[in-house]
Amino acid sequence: MSEKTISETTKSLVDNGKLFNAEFFSANRARLKNLFLGSAPIVITANGLLQQSMDTTYPFKQDGNFWYLTGIDEPDIILVLDKEKEYLIVPEQSLSKQNFDGALDNSELSQISGVSTVLDQKAGWKQLNNRIAKVKHLATLAPSPSYIESMAFYTNPARAQLTDKIKEINPTIDFLDLRQHFAKMRMVKQPQELKAIKQAIAVTIESVNYLKSKMVKNKYQYEYQIEADLTYRFKSKNATDHGFEPIIASGANACVVHYTKNNGQLNHKDLILLDVGAQYAGYSADISRTYSIKSNPSKRQKQVHQAVIDVQEYAYSLLKPGVILSEYEQKIEQYMGEKLRTLGLIKIVERQDIRKYFPHSTTHHLGYDVHDLGLYDQPLEPGNVITVEPGIYIPEEGIGVRIEDDVLITVDGIEILTNKLSNNLS
Repeated sequence: MSEKTISETTKSLVDNGKLFNAEFFSANRARLKNLFLGSAPIVITANGLLQQSMDTTYPFKQDGNFWYLTGIDEPDIILVLDKEKEYLIVPEQSLSKQNFDGALDNSELSQISGVSTVLDQKAGWKQLNNRIAKVKHLATLAPSPSYIESMAFYTNPARAQLTDKIKEINPTIDFLDLRQHFAKMRMVKQPQELKAIKQAIAVTIESVNYLKSKMVKNKYQYEYQIEADLTYRFKSKNATDHGFEPIIASGANACVVHYTKNNGQLNHKDLILLDVGAQYAGYSADISRTYSIKSNPSKRQKQVHQAVIDVQEYAYSLLKPGVILSEYEQKIEQYMGEKLRTLGLIKIVERQDIRKYFPHSTTHHLGYDVHDLGLYDQPLEPGNVITVEPGIYIPEEGIGVRIEDDVLITVDGIEILTNKLSNNLS
């Protein structure tokens, strides 16, 4: 039987830079209990594996909230916080699964998380069942719909399976949703988290500069060659992985905001948009730059690029503690509208016309998840890390420009964490 007791990803998340230890996760659990205030049991589940084909699964990505409380990067484990008690329930593993994927070692799970009690499926659910049967309320994370139509994807079923199982034990139980509590905690980054984000940014900047130096020398003919080099640079600099699927989009491909095919042939008359981010110790960078593939971009390409820079600078001028992002986005939309009118793309500054060429928000929170938890109707606070990423996309001209930087909200204003990477078009 293999003795790979925890995944290599788990080890790298905990060991990279020695940033996160059991004390970090234990403190997060204590913060959650203090913020929750109630006496109901708190039950949080890890994500489950999802089938890719036949007997293979998609690469596993842990639920960010479960990781935030435990540091564990394994599927199907359940965390229970019940008054002074806390324990993990680990899933049953067949001999076949242990042979293929390695066995879980309870002592290592305890060492990583700081949770001293780790129970097998039978013992853990027996203890939890006794408690569930007696309580009126239980705190957890509300499951998302199984299918999110606006995004056209299916969600991980782990949360729904957990709540269904609890309802079978106690049909009258009421669930208390902890999503707001996690959003409030996770949007203010702790020193360890900031170190991880800054290291992810440093790796990303070095890698993008390397790619650009090769592009200048015409070393690439296809987008996928750039992606391959990027992956190598990330791994060679001790990044855990990509924080998200990289976008390497040349010409008209850049007008598809989440283009990830990365298989187009490069045309040296085009621009190329890179939206990439290394992951370090679980935390991600998220940087976009748009470059001219040739040394001399056209006048029109320069105009569009400069308009995006102007919008980004305007966004920076608005940011500080106390700003509410939903209101900030409205101001940027109007400013973008003026830029689009100047470019001759729209005649009237109205939302539906603006969104034809600027279809996404300017800002999202950044952290363990590249689109991290955050409250968009609450004032920004020191310690928030956000992106600032305006873009203009003109399919009829084959021009797509996005510039994205990562920003820390400080007591006095902002710190642009990615300002060492040039915004120059060529």
